Amino acid sequence: MRTGMMALAVGLLAPVFMSALPPVWLMVLLPVVGLMLLPFRSYPLAFLLFGFTWACISAQWALNDRLSVELDGETRWVEGRVIGLPQHSDGVVRFELADARSRHEKLPTLMRLAWYAGPPVNSGERWRLAVKLKRPVGLLNPDAFDYEAWLLAQRIGATGTIKDGERLTAARGAWRDGIRQRLLTADAQGRAGALSALVLGDGSGLSREDWQILQDTGTVHLLVISGQHIGMLAAVMYLLVAGLARYGLWPLRWPWLPWACGLAFAAALGYGLLAGFDVPVRRACVMVGLVLLWRLRFRHLGAWWPLLLAFDGVLLLDPLASLRPGFWLSFAAVAVLIFTFGGRLGAWRRWQTWTRAQWLIAIGLCPVLLALHLPISLSGPLANLLAVPWISLLVLPPALLGTLLLPVPYVGEWLLWLAGGLIDWLFQGLAVIAGQWPAWIAPSIPEWALLMGSLGAVLLLLPRGVPMRPLGWPLLLVLVVPPREKPGEGLADIWQLDVGQGLAIVVRTRHHVLLYDAGPRFGDFDLGERVVLPALRKLNVEKLDLMLLSHADADHAGGALAVARGLKVNRVISGDSPGLPAELNAEACESGQQWQWDGVSFQLWQWTDAHDSNQRSCVLQIEANGERLLLTGDIDTHAERVLLQSPLAVETQWLQAPHHGSRSSSSMALLKTLKPQAVLISRGHGNSFGHPHPTVLARYRKQGLRIYDSAEQGAIHLQLGTFKAPWAMRQQPRFWRDPPALAR
Repeated sequence: MRTGMMALAVGLLAPVFMSALPPVWLMVLLPVVGLMLLPFRSYPLAFLLFGFTWACISAQWALNDRLSVELDGETRWVEGRVIGLPQHSDGVVRFELADARSRHEKLPTLMRLAWYAGPPVNSGERWRLAVKLKRPVGLLNPDAFDYEAWLLAQRIGATGTIKDGERLTAARGAWRDGIRQRLLTADAQGRAGALSALVLGDGSGLSREDWQILQDTGTVHLLVISGQHIGMLAAVMYLLVAGLARYGLWPLRWPWLPWACGLAFAAALGYGLLAGFDVPVRRACVMVGLVLLWRLRFRHLGAWWPLLLAFDGVLLLDPLASLRPGFWLSFAAVAVLIFTFGGRLGAWRRWQTWTRAQWLIAIGLCPVLLALHLPISLSGPLANLLAVPWISLLVLPPALLGTLLLPVPYVGEWLLWLAGGLIDWLFQGLAVIAGQWPAWIAPSIPEWALLMGSLGAVLLLLPRGVPMRPLGWPLLLVLVVPPREKPGEGLADIWQLDVGQGLAIVVRTRHHVLLYDAGPRFGDFDLGERVVLPALRKLNVEKLDLMLLSHADADHAGGALAVARGLKVNRVISGDSPGLPAELNAEACESGQQWQWDGVSFQLWQWTDAHDSNQRSCVLQIEANGERLLLTGDIDTHAERVLLQSPLAVETQWLQAPHHGSRSSSSMALLKTLKPQAVLISRGHGNSFGHPHPTVLARYRKQGLRIYDSAEQGAIHLQLGTFKAPWAMRQQPRFWRDPPALAR
């Protein structure tokens, strides 16, 4: 039977690694074949086919529930009900709208909407909203968070921006929202937002600084409801009944073990309902339930059995759960503990068990974190060693009890005040640790290095004395110091990152790195911090020799401060240096300035008589092995005419579309003089500016240019000097990603 369960797990996981889902006829045929195999004792293969078919059908349902291509970018009046807990931050409210209806069109079952400067929105309310609808398309960058996969896992079929709206009915049954309001207004010593995260799973009350501290110390799982919290509450209830039975205080006519398991599961379900019972919480409840069932009836089967059963149970309930990093991290952590504690011939002391468990989990999860492209906390073992018991034993009990006793005068408020103070002390300690050891974003590593490092981690988890165990350290070191690939002499490695409506281009020669523009920043949404800086670290960039900011507009220079604070930058140049923060210490762009790095030539140009920031953009020409790329910033046709009288007016193979392809740029004179073969466009999907303009696209096509558009193709990788076609992120197919023709 265990073989069949493993085959079922493989089948349920298989579609996640496919570039496209199988056709409908095959989905119908496979379960029939599985049924035919059962009488011949081929049940593992039958289970594999059943799991694969169910996972494919579930994924196809989610894809079919996406917004139609015809409605992408359209504004429609829709009616629907607000579910979950709306998130209010920086003048923006974000929430999920369920059961949306429109008068004429079919809409997805679930949509994620944002309302800028909108009114308060509460869970359970019904609204009539004017929404600019978008298909679920996200930014695509190397080894970065896949927003499209996350939306599919959430079964969100559309996103949108609200233009106007009216409330139709007040909230009904929104008890979680009411509890959140009580928590946020409680005197929790300034940590009401953290209490809301701990009790309800609502992280909107945590500041960016709080999230950064949690990420740097590897303790994010402590302030969002996870399997640990639900498991801890279930364990407390189980141990309470067991303790009463041990000391003769439990009624003899009630068997203590069934009652302990039943009450523990009831506590887990109650906490899960309080947290909204979303997918991670459901996963935790399933795991707790199966562990308790194993303890009650099947303990003789060993510890791996409930883990495998929980793995299959979670995927049967929601096959798309495997698209979530938390799914892999939670099961991997439990597997590491079973593997390390189950294979030992002696028992450690209690303090040794606790301290060593943290280090063993850190080693075991290292390859998993790298495979999921997640940061690795260097201080995680130490921080969790202190923070886990602090939260589980000191903070969580008064937080939950205080929430339940809020109707009782003074008692509930005092417990929340106590819990808030304990959380504040914890954050102060974590801030000290994070300041010493920030999270490490590992550079990209090849698959063979990941496999070697994983083997090293497995060896290190084995008991002491096992042959070849010491080889684990050098094998694991491959993950920490992976082989570095550098451009050849005279070549330039170029990435146009996908930063939405903005620009960020990384240029690497053999020993130098240049960043042309740093991505946009709009309010608290900083793409320099969220995309550009992690991408630079993934590319193994330790410092920037030059950050060249074409001009001071927020869509080009908004992320510069985040990059400068996260990496050493030797020099900053800009075409509009007075408009930049003084902290950057930017120098002025000087026309005619030239230099060479590793056989690659660079030359600057700027229109000295420009009238605005766009026209003052600092233009950069890069030449590698006779192949040229011209980076133009936001110059318009007036600046282009002056540029054509400069030394840069020579045949250029690659052109970065001026001003994102706006109507006021990319003149025919520029195209005819430079004679580019291809154009790079960096812009946001469905941007409100209409970039690139249809007349400009027609002009490009008339000249026979190949068009590489970040909104359609994600980040674009060009090796200048090889005269080869570039590679785009959407060329790496996944069944949940729109093909380039639909991504616009």
